[in-house]
Amino acid sequence: MEQLYCCSERPLFALRYQQISRHCRYCSILLVERISTRTGKLRPGDVVIFRSPETPRKIVCKRLIGLEGDQITYVVDPQSGDRCETIVVPKGHVWVEGDYIYNTKDSRNFGALPYGLLEGRAFWTLLPRKDFGPLTPKPE
Repeated sequence: MEQLYCCSERPLFALRYQQISRHCRYCSILLVERISTRTGKLRPGDVVIFRSPETPRKIVCKRLIGLEGDQITYVVDPQSGDRCETIVVPKGHVWVEGDYIYNTKDSRNFGALPYGLLEGRAFWTLLPRKDFGPLTPKPE
């Protein structure tokens, strides 16, 4: 995962990250705004950018699943079974998960994410061209 900031001190920046899917490796360029994270205007389904709790120099992009106080039920290890656990997201934290359940490091691995690690909310895909447009909630 690489990062490219345009106007990093401004409320809007672009982020370049590599996303690994089953058959290909490609790079996406997203527009990210910082206002939503600072004003608490995030909601489940938003794609958020945050500092990794395990490697703080690394910027990560995942989907926001739950906010503080939300009850989340998740599959503990999707590759080896369907055992589920339910948690309540602690105060000052959020729950994030990757869209590719079988190949992602997210809150199922590192737990609820402290709100202070959030950097912004992605709202538009610039590249690849086939994905150009607004980011939409994950289809159920």
